Amino acid sequence: MSMKELFAQLKHKIQYNFTMELYNFLYYFHPKQRVIPNVISIVETLEKIESEKCSASRFGDGEMLVLAGYPIRFQKADARLSKKLIEVITSQNDKHLVCISDTFTDLNRYTRSATRFWRTHFCLYGNLWDKYLKPQSYYNTFITRPYMDFKSKDECGLWFDLLKKIWNDRDIVFIEGEKSRLGVGNDLFANAKSIKRILCPPTNAFDKYDEIVSEAMKQKSDTLFLIALGPTATVLAYDLFKAGYQAIDAGHVDIEYEWFRMKATKKVKIKSKYVNEAFAGNKIDDSGDIEYNNQIICTIK
Repeated sequence: MSMKELFAQLKHKIQYNFTMELYNFLYYFHPKQRVIPNVISIVETLEKIESEKCSASRFGDGEMLVLAGYPIRFQKADARLSKKLIEVITSQNDKHLVCISDTFTDLNRYTRSATRFWRTHFCLYGNLWDKYLKPQSYYNTFITRPYMDFKSKDECGLWFDLLKKIWNDRDIVFIEGEKSRLGVGNDLFANAKSIKRILCPPTNAFDKYDEIVSEAMKQKSDTLFLIALGPTATVLAYDLFKAGYQAIDAGHVDIEYEWFRMKATKKVKIKSKYVNEAFAGNKIDDSGDIEYNNQIICTIK
């Protein structure tokens, strides 16, 4: 790492920590959420997906910001995307699970950095959750983030084992950012029957939404779609579900698995994969993986 990069990382860390500590303090004086949903456990969420072949859309901080019309690092504001996110979060279907973060109560289970992050988020944007959530049960968005943010890592291995059951002996199609490279270099999807990939733009993927849907619809009906494409994945999983497919917004599952295997204690970059949440995580080496290249059936520029 050059001195310039080191200085930039240090500056970012100081600014970030100052902001987090400020809002961590303000959290105690901030009005608490009016709507406190019941969030079903990771185990129950995964078991339902596996046993009933449910689809799932996940809402975290980024999805709520885009829903409200704000841009995030890799997705510009888009009125159509915003409208579709509202449709998904207010949908009701037992075979399509709306998943949200289990952070409305009992933050003690999470690491200090994760706790600070969610307290800051609720201070700034808690009103968005109050506006769109109902006092009912939702499923757990941390099914694809089952490692880094948890203080205790005792159950992480179990959660990954349950995840692997979902695609056991299934024909998978990944719909992913061009540099996401799900499963490359690890055994997370080794038990799948087959893997194909539709590669999409790593930023502002929703600009190509209709083209992405069109390519996905060419796949056979028993395909399992695993989608890693930011807020676009949230609405795409829902639209593919309505079209008769099983589709899961897989989010950061592959990166979390990489960190789990490394026993990482902070969010570090993976040199051959795009890692949005790590410093310099957008600086990526070429994969050079022949099997990966052979799995690509379409690249949407």
